[in-house]
Amino acid sequence: MGLLDGVEWQGKIFKNGEWTAGKGGDYAVVEPATGKELGRMGRATPEDVAEAGAAAARAQKEWAALPHTARAAVLRKAGDLWQQHAEEISGWNVREVGAVPGMAGFALHVASEECYEAAGLPARAIGEVLPSEQPRLSMARRLPAGVVAVISPFNVPIILGIRSVAPALALGNAVILKPDPRTAVTGGTLMVRVFEEAGLPPGVLQLLPGGPDVGEALITDPAVRVISFTGSTAVGRRIGELAGRHLKRAHLELGGNSALLVLDDADVDAAVNLAAWGSFFHQGQICMTTGRHLVAGHLYDAFVEGLAAKAAALPVGDPAGGEVALGPVIDAGQRDKIHGLVTASVGQGARLAAGGTYDQLFYRPTVLADVPLTAPAFADEVFGPVAPVTPVASVEEAARLASAGEYGLSLGIVTRDVMRGLAVAEQIPTGIVHINDQTVNDEANAPFGGVGASGTGSRFGGAAANVEAFTETRWITMRGEPPRYPF
Repeated sequence: MGLLDGVEWQGKIFKNGEWTAGKGGDYAVVEPATGKELGRMGRATPEDVAEAGAAAARAQKEWAALPHTARAAVLRKAGDLWQQHAEEISGWNVREVGAVPGMAGFALHVASEECYEAAGLPARAIGEVLPSEQPRLSMARRLPAGVVAVISPFNVPIILGIRSVAPALALGNAVILKPDPRTAVTGGTLMVRVFEEAGLPPGVLQLLPGGPDVGEALITDPAVRVISFTGSTAVGRRIGELAGRHLKRAHLELGGNSALLVLDDADVDAAVNLAAWGSFFHQGQICMTTGRHLVAGHLYDAFVEGLAAKAAALPVGDPAGGEVALGPVIDAGQRDKIHGLVTASVGQGARLAAGGTYDQLFYRPTVLADVPLTAPAFADEVFGPVAPVTPVASVEEAARLASAGEYGLSLGIVTRDVMRGLAVAEQIPTGIVHINDQTVNDEANAPFGGVGASGTGSRFGGAAANVEAFTETRWITMRGEPPRYPF
């Protein structure tokens, strides 16, 4: 039996353990490849947020009080369920998000691993004994933050939701999940169903798809103590500002314009293979997508020629209808943004070596050569299948250009000398570095996050980052006898 079989989820939100109508009505879930309606989701309002926050706060106390083994068991079961229902979930991911099956499979693998990794958190030491100059026992103890709001984006809704939801739950918090409305079945409904089937008590996980008013209500709601947001830098700045005014912790994983450096000793064919994957995988709709290719001058012509040939040969189409390398971008607004950046860059002198065209929401993988450093496709995050390529005269110039701009998420360096690559990486501020690989990688046990305009650092992945993100620290002392003070 499927996760959605026999469940009255259509047109509903999930609040206080029940599928119920959202106070904002409902809306159509649309398949970007065809424009067809796949189903309907409920739409939440700020009033729903207030009710969900109160319910989550009540449920959180009982959830946190359970034995650590009980919480771990729920997370392990959830990990199993992602695998058991892989075909059903993958089908939704392909159709609702526009992901190719390989991307959907990767997302499901990461979701399982995130749950298994989180299942180890409840058994971790929750504090430490501290030395004290007084005759007392002094301790630091980690406690659940309380209610965590997770705001996730459209592009990789499973991974970018579960990497906050799973550790937050494992550490004894309740979670209110606000997925992007465009991908709320994959990024919300199916996730809720996984945890329902895993035995999560009612009220501990709530689902509230909605617009910016719902996001603002989550940030300002007194029950919510931590906000975990993944999305654009522009929205992240507004969330961080609002959270700061309300004295909330906000963990922000934001945009990127990641560079791939092809050093002068690199194998061009290997570099082209890495570059194509880094720029075109999932239609370039990944925060870690390779947005700038900085190529040693004597390799430049061969690199551009090879990458353009590969781009021209990649099949683009409906991922549910056949084997393709790229599916559709999410909607017309995103397509027009991508195309606007490409045409503006060509207008400033970039050479269109491949692509630059689209059919409905299917944007051809695009290679821009001789890209001026001021061109928007080089300077800005495109979030589409576009590979801007620029020649560099030296390693020093490559490091300088890779460091330019406000983003600092991921970095790839291709070289036959890995120690040289690491030395170059030391000169470039990013949260992630891959030597002899492209910029798009993700593992559940690895810290993830960027610097600068890419976010507030490694707040996802790995036990240390997750514990820091979703718990509070309390200082506790105990004396055998009360002390006597001088007055």
